[in-house]
Amino acid sequence: MTERFITSTLNKRDPARENTLRPPSFADFPGQDKVKDQLELFVHAARERGEALDHILLSGPPGLGKTTLAYIIANERGCNLKSSSGPAIEKPGDLAGLLTSLQEGDILFIDEIHRLNTTVEEYLYSAMEDFFIDIMLEQGPGARSVRLNVPHFTLIGATTRQGMISAPLRSRFGLNIRLDYYDPRSLAQIITRSAGILGIAIEPEGAAEIAGRSRGTPRIANNLLRRARDYAQVRADSVITEGVAQQALEMLQIDCDGLDDMDVRILEVIIANFGGGPVGLKNIAVSVGEEEGSIEDVYEPFLIQKGYLVRTPKGRVATPKAWEKLGLKATTRNHQGELF
Repeated sequence: MTERFITSTLNKRDPARENTLRPPSFADFPGQDKVKDQLELFVHAARERGEALDHILLSGPPGLGKTTLAYIIANERGCNLKSSSGPAIEKPGDLAGLLTSLQEGDILFIDEIHRLNTTVEEYLYSAMEDFFIDIMLEQGPGARSVRLNVPHFTLIGATTRQGMISAPLRSRFGLNIRLDYYDPRSLAQIITRSAGILGIAIEPEGAAEIAGRSRGTPRIANNLLRRARDYAQVRADSVITEGVAQQALEMLQIDCDGLDDMDVRILEVIIANFGGGPVGLKNIAVSVGEEEGSIEDVYEPFLIQKGYLVRTPKGRVATPKAWEKLGLKATTRNHQGELF
């Protein structure tokens, strides 16, 4: 079965623009204070000793800054960073080429590291622990292995699905860092900073309005900022005020809580069609005309995190907060006999 990976439109990555907006240092990186404190300390200590950092695993939902943090770590440590992704490293030879091109203390960043195939992952074990890899040449009776020494390097892995990383690989990371969703204040700082870089005129109230509808995600915040800029340019005076931001985001069907049209449709289907649940993922997908993987990976995490939806062994259940969101009174009993 082929694994599918889906991203939402709002969370779509634009590498060229992301590189422009990426902060170069911890001091310029708003939010994630505990994570920054840990990483700053470890980077400072390694720099003073002149050693390579321990291997680092960065996990969390997409768009929270895992790639940005990898570049900041390299910049603060004063070393080079070579970047790749799990699906791009198809065979051990690809990994060998990456590792042998590194210099002492350099960083190898692998995005979507949970998508490494098993063979490549096994070669990575010895590289991470003992800094060598054994490459098999030829096959059959004439097969022989060649040992390649690699410089002491730091592997930074980024993943949105930590549970899919095998235990042997996960245990070889000295630092396991999880990024959480951002609070509106931090997102407003990010939006204000991005607006300054992009030359967008924005008022503090406008930044706060966009931040409150950004699902706790900087990538979404920056995407909404650009859409608000377009709206302000065409229908306002090119200044994003609170009112202009509200109008722009309402045009995009993003409400004051950050829910978009599909989020609302999912809640409506569970409540109107299935009495609040429990209901299976397949039934929800058919009812809203969306792929199961898209609902499970893109929409459900935010709805669950915000308390609108609950996963149970029997299926998805809409919470009283979801009924209230739709202006309904939660008086329906679900199939478990619980009153909502």
